[in-house]
Amino acid sequence: MRTEEVLAAIATGLWRWDNAAGTVTLDAEAARLLGLPPEPGSYRESAVRSRFHPVDWNEIYGVVNLAVAEGSLAEARLRIVDERGQVLRTVRSRSKPVFRTDEDADSEAYVLYGTLQEVAEPQPGATDAAHTPITGDWRRSREAFLLDAGRALAEARSTAEVLRVAGSLSMPGFSPDGLAVFGSAGERLTIIGHHGHSMGDEEPFTDMPLDTDYPAAEVVRTGRAIYLPSPEEYRRRYPATWPLARRFGRQSWAFLPLVSSGRTMGAWMAGFQHPVGFSPDERAVLSTVARMLAQALARAGVAETERELSLGLQRSMMPTLGPEIPGMTVAARYVPTGGGLQVGGDWYDMIPLPNGRIALVIGDVQGHDVRAAGLMGQLRIALRAYASEGHRPDAVLARASRFLSGLTDAYESVEGDTEPSAPRFATCLYAEVDPEAGTLDIARAGHPDPVVISADGTAVIRQTAGGLPLGIETDSDYPTTRVVLEPGETIMLCTDGLIETGGHDMATGWTRLRPVLEKPVEDLEQLADALVQAVHGPTSHYTTGPLADRREDDIAVLVLRRESAPAPEAAPRRSVLTIAQAEPERISVGRQLVRELLHDWSDPEQVDSAVLMVSEMATNVLVHTDGDALMVAEISGEQGRRRLRVEVADASDELPHKRRPGEMASSGRGLVLMEMLADAWGVDPRGEGKSIWFELYESDEAGVS
Repeated sequence: MRTEEVLAAIATGLWRWDNAAGTVTLDAEAARLLGLPPEPGSYRESAVRSRFHPVDWNEIYGVVNLAVAEGSLAEARLRIVDERGQVLRTVRSRSKPVFRTDEDADSEAYVLYGTLQEVAEPQPGATDAAHTPITGDWRRSREAFLLDAGRALAEARSTAEVLRVAGSLSMPGFSPDGLAVFGSAGERLTIIGHHGHSMGDEEPFTDMPLDTDYPAAEVVRTGRAIYLPSPEEYRRRYPATWPLARRFGRQSWAFLPLVSSGRTMGAWMAGFQHPVGFSPDERAVLSTVARMLAQALARAGVAETERELSLGLQRSMMPTLGPEIPGMTVAARYVPTGGGLQVGGDWYDMIPLPNGRIALVIGDVQGHDVRAAGLMGQLRIALRAYASEGHRPDAVLARASRFLSGLTDAYESVEGDTEPSAPRFATCLYAEVDPEAGTLDIARAGHPDPVVISADGTAVIRQTAGGLPLGIETDSDYPTTRVVLEPGETIMLCTDGLIETGGHDMATGWTRLRPVLEKPVEDLEQLADALVQAVHGPTSHYTTGPLADRREDDIAVLVLRRESAPAPEAAPRRSVLTIAQAEPERISVGRQLVRELLHDWSDPEQVDSAVLMVSEMATNVLVHTDGDALMVAEISGEQGRRRLRVEVADASDELPHKRRPGEMASSGRGLVLMEMLADAWGVDPRGEGKSIWFELYESDEAGVS
């Protein structure tokens, strides 16, 4: 009996596929299995291809290319369809590529010799000898696994996460029990990570030359996968390194190249405790996982490089706080926004000055990109230079504004820019600190006002004079405001990110931060951490603001405390404010300042009275004199029995007179109101000018009906 007759008896057909000629030769049984007339013949490749299910044709095309590259057997299951696309049967193809040797043949031309055999639809849950699922939905099982693996690897953000995901992959029917990822650097091969091995098992493979007789090294050298289905095959091909692999007790190994952007970056080893034949289906799964693993490792490497770059940029741009300030302590924090390179335009600085004082600087360049970070670095250096020359705060900011304006103009005129970029500005607060006197001379360029926390824990926004943000105009004025820190008091400087992050505006953001600032804390480092936690910590999810679409922002915080505080219960609560003739709107600042000082006063009616009297006193100075008004408000005593004393001084020697205004009079009621509302009041002449004052006394029974 001839071979063809034997094969026909077992429903097995022969085929010959010549890829160079584009023809397929079939015997009678092979033609029948493909739904063609059951007789031997030669067909065009397109005629035969139309008999395969489109999905299966794409698969066998890849399997054949893999077999050609490795010189191995190509095996696959294929669905045969009729002219209407209905599935007739499922066949198994087993074939071997043979390269053509005739003179006219292309160097890549080959002939594929193989068999076709019909396979019955298996029962659900069945597996073949290689533990591969052979159910009717085996393809869906594999595709579902690859989708899950791809999603998990795509979400990994670091090399460690990628390796953890790779170690947790459960492949359909042939899961490995040991994995190793090798990386190549120059002429060396190293282990990046492994799974399923004990501590120290990787030492022989930790570092080896690329010319080592080891499968992973050969894979990196050639870029081709190596499959070792048995220990005998491993020992035959790699006798030098077989003793190292034998002690793991595995039966099969797969070594696949990790290729990214056309470059072999390493190799992936999968070891199996049970024998694996590495059918084309299994090789296809392993090859796909290797490609996804390579892409994930490449992405993780780029992300880690960017993180290292951003951390280095932060370390270079965020200075240490330098030497200690005598009699004061300082703490600072910088938190970048969540995306990109994790750098932005916020910064802080502490600068020793020629006169022995210290300058504290905090600022925010517009934007959250690399350009903002670059401008911030240049602006910070310029500010340090101007401050080191001994200029006053207003002069430092005026020079910095001119510098930034010229710098942004230069950015706009850079050659090669396809789109003109808008000018950038920066907000900044510069404070010159005198540690001995406890004073801070503050100049502000569009930046949030500082917050002063008294020794008893009361936090008040300290209104200061300010000018335009830096870079808006080349010639801008930045008036200076002096703030006095009493012993035990703390001042907090921050960028708007601390206030507005989480959908807040300035008002609601301040309401969120106030309880944190007023909580007693001995260590300023704890206070700085608490401020950041209030914005980014778990509790921030319950304190979202009204502006839900507001994006996150960088945060910079600088906290300074004057030490040697007296006991908190004896410490006065004091605030000072100058109201210039040219700035009558600062009367409202004075009213707000007094209201905040009295935020825990027991009688709200007394608070309203104090605010009204302050408004009257300050207005009288601006209306009836040519000078400025200096307001000093102080609270002293124990809680429940405190005294509020407010003084408003001016340079005029003319004393106020009590008048009896009529019903239609628009003025003259100031002293009458003070006589009615104040517990005590008076006018004190001074060497130059006078001071009018009032006092209110707190009572435990106040507000109780």
